[in-house]
Amino acid sequence: MAEATGSVRWLSETEMTAWRAYIVSTLKLRQRLHRELVEQHDVSLIDYEVLVCLSSMPDNRMRMSELATMLGSTKSRLSHQVGRMEDAGYVRRVKDPEDRRGVTAELTEKGVQLLSRAAPSHVAGVRAHLIDLLTTEEQVMMGEAFTRVLDHLQELDD
Repeated sequence: MAEATGSVRWLSETEMTAWRAYIVSTLKLRQRLHRELVEQHDVSLIDYEVLVCLSSMPDNRMRMSELATMLGSTKSRLSHQVGRMEDAGYVRRVKDPEDRRGVTAELTEKGVQLLSRAAPSHVAGVRAHLIDLLTTEEQVMMGEAFTRVLDHLQELDD
């Protein structure tokens, strides 16, 4: 299907190999990292990502709408997720102190402790299953390529 038929630019064999390898490896990598976090720390990958995002902000808090954007999630999906995390004691939702109409998610001490325990093993998994498999040059190329893809997709959302 490498030939262009009509207005469709079918993927060449090289392009298809790159696309399929990206799709399947990304799915398997996320599954592996999720499984390791659940087995070692009883926390899902997506919950871990919420903890990381909140911990990277001043006062360990962020507006729910900004958190949804950062995670590539919908506000509704994030609201359910944060609700579960709130029930577990890892985060709390509070009125935004700067804009009382908004709601922020805030990392609790229990969430900080979980993140402190889980981060070293998560980083070890990221290294073992991705980073250490690539040369420095490949890491740079990957960073540049996916930054370009992310910028393009963000422009489409604006």
